[in-house]
Amino acid sequence: MANLTRFAQRLESLPANILTLIASIDELKGRWTAGANLHPQILGRLKQSVLITSTGASTRIEGAKLSDSEVEDLMRGLSMQKFKDRDTQEVKGYYELLKNVFDSWSSIKLNESAIKHFHQEILKYVEKDTFQRGQYKITENKIQMVDAKGNVVGTIFDTTPVYLTPIKMQELIKWTIEELKNKKYHPLLVIGNFVVEFLKIHPFRDGNGRLSRILTNLLMLQAGYLYILYVSHEKLVEEKKQEYYVALRKTQITFKSENPDIVPWLTFFLNVILTQSKEAVKLLNTDNVEKTLSEKQLAVLDTHVPSLHFVSFSDVVLIGTTPTLLVLNPAPVGI
Repeated sequence: MANLTRFAQRLESLPANILTLIASIDELKGRWTAGANLHPQILGRLKQSVLITSTGASTRIEGAKLSDSEVEDLMRGLSMQKFKDRDTQEVKGYYELLKNVFDSWSSIKLNESAIKHFHQEILKYVEKDTFQRGQYKITENKIQMVDAKGNVVGTIFDTTPVYLTPIKMQELIKWTIEELKNKKYHPLLVIGNFVVEFLKIHPFRDGNGRLSRILTNLLMLQAGYLYILYVSHEKLVEEKKQEYYVALRKTQITFKSENPDIVPWLTFFLNVILTQSKEAVKLLNTDNVEKTLSEKQLAVLDTHVPSLHFVSFSDVVLIGTTPTLLVLNPAPVGI
């Protein structure tokens, strides 16, 4: 598999701004690790909030219409009369798979079997996709641009041909596993390359975009970016949906050239992660927790945790090189 080096070629001689973004992300990661002292009940509610928000955002990127509030109602057992609707089928599959990833990420191995299983799970409630769950595509699938009326107005990029899909997936997974283990490249570069290549291959007939975001969450957690449990990656991508597609196109159209250019994609991807990191650090100021949770989730907290004491990041000081937590007259925060 000599052509595995094509992935490494993309990551050589990256511009300074990419390295600066990574340094900023890792500095914020350190601040989260040193300062996170939220009560487990709060972290649990934040995690639940992200499950709802990420599910709504990721499915809306692909054309679903359910709002976060409707997703929350659906997952609480309400609005079940709409379950035959494709949107609600996709939402339930995404929510359950993301929850399983959030709960079990440390024991999940990245391999073809896991990815095919994820695909099966993400579509397990979508009745029309029964025949293709967990199976690589058997017909070609171009990525096309549609207008507001649903009419195809152009092709964004051509995906990997059907006959090459299995070998291309094997190559990508093998390289990703080896590089995350060998640590020649920063894990964010390896993950970024995995996502953009996965979407270029587009290995399944449907569900590739949603699955790419599930896999992003998994790989980020396994790389130690644990705060993504509490800030939605999918929501940030949804907010920059147009930039997301532009960055993918700019990068993917260069992959067959002699000078593949992954920088447009990495710039977008790392800026999303940087924003996610900043939002996570903001949560260390517990006043921001109320802004994150929905009224329903706050009501649950108010019932189960009526009076909590928190320590914010400002109360973390460094003594030598060791983060030390000092409780400086903490005051109760109303949730």
